[in-house]
Amino acid sequence: MAEQAEALGGPMHPIPVLPPRAVPPRPTDLLPPRNTALAPDADQGDNMRDLHAEPRHLHVGRGVSLSGDITACARLVIEGTVEANLHDCHDVDIAETGLFKGAAAIDNAEVRGRFEGDLTVRKRLLIRATGQVSGKVAYAEIEIEGGGRLSGHISVHHGDELAFDRPRNRRAASGD
Repeated sequence: MAEQAEALGGPMHPIPVLPPRAVPPRPTDLLPPRNTALAPDADQGDNMRDLHAEPRHLHVGRGVSLSGDITACARLVIEGTVEANLHDCHDVDIAETGLFKGAAAIDNAEVRGRFEGDLTVRKRLLIRATGQVSGKVAYAEIEIEGGGRLSGHISVHHGDELAFDRPRNRRAASGD
């Protein structure tokens, strides 16, 4: 080979070897690891058991609209708009950008956005400073931050019956 280079009219200079370049990470390398419970090498029985053990969460993102019936969710986070009837849901979190219109019977609610409709909170209703709740509202416990608003037909929730649904028993001041 050196003879061929000299025959062509010049000495042969070796090409310098460059150090290897750093390869940028792939987008999938930047994601958090997948749930190992759903890995393809796990057997099917374990997958089904793990799926049912996971809490049921529904997240309605900003700019997303959802309408219909929502049942059996552990937690509902609303950043967009939801027009629905909500049954058998434990916790609802309405973000500043979120709007819920409809009827809901839930355990706990935190409202930083708007709720319009019928709301029954079996445990705790928290209305943040940016929150607005209007309609027919029943709650067991309530906290309203300064600036938060609550309007409509308001009552205290007692177990399975609501205070505004109970007949009132009045006794005379003498105690009879």
